[in-house]
Amino acid sequence: MAKSLLDSVGEPCTPSNAVLAIIRGHKRSLDVATICQGKMKFFSVLMLAWGLVADVDIESEKYRWMGSARLDFYAVQRIVHLRQYNGSISFVPAPGFEAYGEPTSYSNASEPTNQHNAGAPNQEEPISIRQHGYPGPDINLASMDWRTISGPFVSIWLHNVPWGGEDTKAAPDAKFSDGYIDVIMMRVCPKLSLLSLMSGLSTGSHIKSPYVLYFKVKAFILQPGPLTKDPTKEGRIDSDCEVLARGKGAYKCDQKTLMVYDKLQVTVDQGLATLFSPV
Repeated sequence: MAKSLLDSVGEPCTPSNAVLAIIRGHKRSLDVATICQGKMKFFSVLMLAWGLVADVDIESEKYRWMGSARLDFYAVQRIVHLRQYNGSISFVPAPGFEAYGEPTSYSNASEPTNQHNAGAPNQEEPISIRQHGYPGPDINLASMDWRTISGPFVSIWLHNVPWGGEDTKAAPDAKFSDGYIDVIMMRVCPKLSLLSLMSGLSTGSHIKSPYVLYFKVKAFILQPGPLTKDPTKEGRIDSDCEVLARGKGAYKCDQKTLMVYDKLQVTVDQGLATLFSPV
């Protein structure tokens, strides 16, 4: 988030520049995404990932002693042993992106398909959260024009701001408060092309790859599935560096999570949050 704010005015991402931005007291609005599954709600300001990006982010924790190099190191491992996941996505496209996907009707994601699919034999239900506070945006999703895309997928990555790290320009066209989430989607990609594509993350050029679809949405539904080559194993869903859900056979799948590895819904509240900003 600091990188996105400072880069927007051409300033280096340093602690001193971030502190000066706070001292100056300038503010800007920020969109907030509500991730919903049943009665569970999780508010996100940065990103949501499933597939390759989530696998690298979470599974590379075992190499944290390597510092930030752990991400590059483990990304190469995951590309060499590339996983693809079955599943589907549905979304309400932003203006100009109506050609993506195929028409579909709204499928209520307020309840997961399998209430007890908590991703582990000893985990019967997700962690209970007290239902207080902001309920999320009040919009009529059924009246919107929905589109759908089916897998298999290598990666689904939703981003609210341009930068996902100091050297990862995940969504170069993302805006802080345009009311939309940027989607970076990859279905099939040769391994060598994927290695080349990943090297473009530092400049945002990866979105120009023929293997990447990049578009903006107002609302989004993810229906995650198992690995294409091993239906007994599933993945994980990651948001703002928190594991929302782990499927069966996934890394540390014995740990409880906020949500189950099943259908979830994302809606966007335009400009709900406020940030200190350089200008």
